[in-house]
Amino acid sequence: MQQQSARLRWEQHTQRPLFGLALAFAVAYAVPIVRPDASRGVVDVCTAVEWVVWGAFALDYVIRLALAERRLVFVRTHWLDLGAVLLPMFQPMRLLRMVSTLLLVGQRARMASQIRLTTYVVGAVVGLLMFGSLAVLSVERDAPGGNIRTLGDAVWWSFTTMTTVGYGDHAPTTGLGRMLAVGLMLSGIALLGVVTANIAAWFISRFEKDDVEERRQTEAIRELTEEVRALRREVAALKGTSVE
Repeated sequence: MQQQSARLRWEQHTQRPLFGLALAFAVAYAVPIVRPDASRGVVDVCTAVEWVVWGAFALDYVIRLALAERRLVFVRTHWLDLGAVLLPMFQPMRLLRMVSTLLLVGQRARMASQIRLTTYVVGAVVGLLMFGSLAVLSVERDAPGGNIRTLGDAVWWSFTTMTTVGYGDHAPTTGLGRMLAVGLMLSGIALLGVVTANIAAWFISRFEKDDVEERRQTEAIRELTEEVRALRREVAALKGTSVE
């Protein structure tokens, strides 16, 4: 129990620093894509930042595993964290580092109980739009026959893809770009499902609270009626005694 408490304290203390590192990763990932003419030194710095952020998340996972009371259970229940940490080691691609960082940030965000649904959904939408646009731009900009050449095209494509509208004016032509499109479509549907389910749950909870309050008021009225009847009987009994 003491070890588990230590792990929970570690997770609470490292939430904000890791989110800050994730923001640094977002900037480092975006700069070489938005500015393809950036110098080699800038690109090297951005790459180093990406690996440092991944290393920080990997170290965080190792420490959480060491502090876990039942480590095998921790690995089984946090398999997505482990996969996201190991993913970039097999294929050192920038896109895989982006995917792993998104997974890790998402896992840590779900652990933060103070983050409300609205904040989580808005953050997920913004993150998916941003990373989806940058990722598809990086793989489609130089593709033969591609029509996603600018950041504006990529953002518009990401927005229409996430909402499953799909106007068709911009579409990926590479295999990796189409995989990104599938991921964005599934993510958009999942987010819509989360919002719909939680709205329905809120209404149900509200109705249940109203029903409980109504039953409480009905019970209070019933008890008050019984008290009034009892008082009437006592008054009637007192009147009968006084007449005698």
